[in-house]
Amino acid sequence: MIKHIKNRLNLFLILSLSLLILNCNKSGSGKAGNSDNEIQKINITMIAKSSKNPVFQSAHEGAEQAAEDLSDKYSKIDVTIDWKTPLNENINDQVDSIHNAVNEGTDAILISCSDRKILTESINQAVDKGIPVMTFDSDVPESKRFAFYGSDDNEIGTRLLEKLAELIDGKGQIALLGGNQDAPNLQNRISGIKKAAENFPEIQIVGEFYHPETSEDAAATFLQVNAKYPDLKGWAMVGGWPFFDETLLDKVEPGKQQIVVVDALPEQLPYIEKGIIQMCLGQPTFTWGEISVKQIVDHIAFKKEIEPIKNMNLIQVTSANLGGWARQLRAWGFKGLTRHFLTM
Repeated sequence: MIKHIKNRLNLFLILSLSLLILNCNKSGSGKAGNSDNEIQKINITMIAKSSKNPVFQSAHEGAEQAAEDLSDKYSKIDVTIDWKTPLNENINDQVDSIHNAVNEGTDAILISCSDRKILTESINQAVDKGIPVMTFDSDVPESKRFAFYGSDDNEIGTRLLEKLAELIDGKGQIALLGGNQDAPNLQNRISGIKKAAENFPEIQIVGEFYHPETSEDAAATFLQVNAKYPDLKGWAMVGGWPFFDETLLDKVEPGKQQIVVVDALPEQLPYIEKGIIQMCLGQPTFTWGEISVKQIVDHIAFKKEIEPIKNMNLIQVTSANLGGWARQLRAWGFKGLTRHFLTM
C-alpha cells in the first residue's frame, strides 16, 4: 500500500514538473518583456525637426507602423510613439521636448537634430538619467546616443555636385541652397559639395544660401539669388524646400538652370516632369521611423547589439522613373499623389 502511494506521488511530481517546463517554454518563445505575465510598455518619444515638413510626416508614419507591427508580433511588448516635434524647426523646442520626455518617464528618445552643440548636451543629460537616445536623419556623433540611422551626408553632397557638373559641362556659376545653417546633416552635405567642387576648377560657387526650412522662405531665397546672379547656371540644393508647394511652377523657366536637389516628394514630382528639376536624390524617409523604432526595441527589449551607424540607400529620381517612384511614395504613406503620376 505504501509503495503504491509513493508511486502515485512520484507520478504526480513528474507531471507537475513537465507542465511547469512546458509553460516556461511557451512564455519564452519569441517573446520580449518580463518573465511573468506583465506586458513591457515601451514608449518612444519622437522629436523630428518640423512637423510641417513632409519628410518628417513620412518618418512619423513609419514609426507608427513599426510600433503597431512590433506590438502585434510580440505578445509581451506594447510599443507606442509620442510625437513631440515642433510645428516649425526650433532648437529650443527640441531641447524642451527632450527634458519633458525625461521628466515624464519616457523609455527612449528618437531625434533628428537641428543643432550639434546644444543637442549634444541635452542628449547626454538624458542618457545619464538612463534614457537611451537614437538619432535619425541628422546626427550628433559626439553625443552619447547609441545609434544613428540616415544618409551619408558627405556622399550626398558629392553626388549632387557631380551630377550638377555633368549637367553644366563642368563650368559656370552655381549656388548652394543650405536650409538651416546649424543643422549637422546639412552642413555635412554642403561640405561634400565644396570638396567635390575642387575637382572642377571652372565651376564657381557664388555662395551658400541659408534660410528657415519652409517652402515660403526657401522659394524667396531662391528667387532673390537668381535675381542677383542672372548668369547662374545651376543649383545644388541640400533639401527640396522651394518645391514643397506649387509656388514656383509658373515662376521658373524649365531648363534655364540645372537644378539637383535632395528629396523627391509628391509636391516635387510636377517640377521634375516639367523640367525645372533635373534630378532628385530620393530618401526613403518612411524607414527613418520604421527602422529606427525597430532598432530601439531591439536595444531595449531584446538587449541586442545595434550598429552605431546605419546608412540608408538613396534613389536617383528623374523624369524617366517618376511613375515607379510615385508608387513607392504611396506605399510609404505619402498623400497627395495624383493618378497621373501613379499610372505612369
